[in-house]
Amino acid sequence: MGEMLYQGKVKQVWSTDDPDTYEFRFTNQISVFDQIIPSLIPRKGESLNRTTAHWFKLVEEAGICKTHLIEVNAPDRCLVRKVKVIKEPGAIPRDMEWVFVPLEVIVRHYLSGSAWRRFQRGELSAEALGVAPDCEYGVKLAEPFVEVTTKFEAFDRNIGREEALEISNITEEEYEKIVAAALAVDAIIEQEAAKNGLIHVDGKKEFALGANREVVLVDTFGTLDEDRWWDAEAYANGECIELSKEFVRTHYIETGHQAELQTARDTGAEDPPIPALPQSVIDETAALYASMYERLTSQDF
Repeated sequence: MGEMLYQGKVKQVWSTDDPDTYEFRFTNQISVFDQIIPSLIPRKGESLNRTTAHWFKLVEEAGICKTHLIEVNAPDRCLVRKVKVIKEPGAIPRDMEWVFVPLEVIVRHYLSGSAWRRFQRGELSAEALGVAPDCEYGVKLAEPFVEVTTKFEAFDRNIGREEALEISNITEEEYEKIVAAALAVDAIIEQEAAKNGLIHVDGKKEFALGANREVVLVDTFGTLDEDRWWDAEAYANGECIELSKEFVRTHYIETGHQAELQTARDTGAEDPPIPALPQSVIDETAALYASMYERLTSQDF
């Protein structure tokens, strides 16, 4: 029997009889703003697990990079190749293999979400994004906009290339290969999502360096938790209909919790507890995770 090694916001990491293999167990928990909501979403964990496994398969078939997936051993569980996690910034040896890269790569294809809010506040310039200064929410970016955030800090923090290299202690060539892999993966996601009338707005990915320091795609991606999606038909008619966890975030923005939370964090106060979701939002969220699995993978849920 294995033991639980790590409890994250939405998944657990368990040991197995093989010292080089972990088991991921996906829960039905849901989180926003780095807070776990005290409400469970039926079959959400299964949706995340099966969706990510679908993308891993396509990525490997396309020869973009290796992945850590070994097999899906239950609807809400999978076996993955163990990677070493070193939390001290800059401490990863340059010759270490099967090691987690402590960066999160975010690729944005449309101006939305937190990028839009930062653009409005003047924290992201029109020049950096490649958009007009008076552009509207939801505009398609001329080129994918790549950002990198830290891991292992209390909250994700956007960092520049120089700090990313310093924190991870990877080479510039390895950094470029990771970014190139993220962009190539998104090309597949965009292509597949379009088959069922979806627009892939943005998403985040995590990587490791495996045998011979080759890039390895890890964790979960291309789901409603890590990525944002819009309905293509509605977008063509000038409407951005969120088909992602964003509408759960919107619920807490509308109730005022997000503003209260931001004030607490800005002043160094303790985070206010996040309220449970109304049953109507739980039901709507569960239905969305099920339907989006089918639209993303073209498979029955």
